[in-house]
Amino acid sequence: MALTIVDLIEREIPRLRRYARCLVRDADRADDVVQECLVRARDRIDTSQPGTRLRAWLFVILRTCHIDEVRRARSHPVEDIAGSNNRSPAIPESQDLRVTLGEIRDAFLRLKEEHREILLLVVVEELDYQEAADILGIPVGRVRSRLSRARQALRTASLDSVQTPR
Repeated sequence: MALTIVDLIEREIPRLRRYARCLVRDADRADDVVQECLVRARDRIDTSQPGTRLRAWLFVILRTCHIDEVRRARSHPVEDIAGSNNRSPAIPESQDLRVTLGEIRDAFLRLKEEHREILLLVVVEELDYQEAADILGIPVGRVRSRLSRARQALRTASLDSVQTPR
C-alpha cells in the first residue's frame, strides 16, 4: 500500500516538534508553530518540487513560520503571563543519568540559537550538510563552520558545568 503525502507529512510531525522546540524553547508555542507549518504545507503542497526531500521542505516552512512569529512579536510584544514551559523529555529514573542529561540540556540551551539549530538539524535529525544549508539558506561551508563551532561550544559549556561546584 502506497503512502499518501498526508501520511508522509504525519510521520515528520515528531521531528517538526523537536525542531520547533529548539527554535522557540517553549512547548506550547512550538506546537503552535508546527501547526502553522502544517497548514502552510497543506496550502502549498502543489509547490513542492518532485525529488526534493519532504523533511527538508517542511523544515524550511517551519523555520519561516518561526521567523514570521519572531517578527510579529517584535512589532506586537505580549507579556508571557504563564512563563516558559520547558519540561524535560521522559528520562529514566537513574539519578546519575538524570543529572547528566540535565547538564547537557542546560549546556545546549545556553548555546547561541544558530548553534542549537545546526546541531539539531545535522546531529539530531541526521540531515546532510546540503539539506541543512538549504533549510537555513546558507552555503554548505558555513554549515560546516557553524557545526564545528557549535560542537566546540557545547564541549566547552559541558566542561564548564562539570568543573563548576554545585
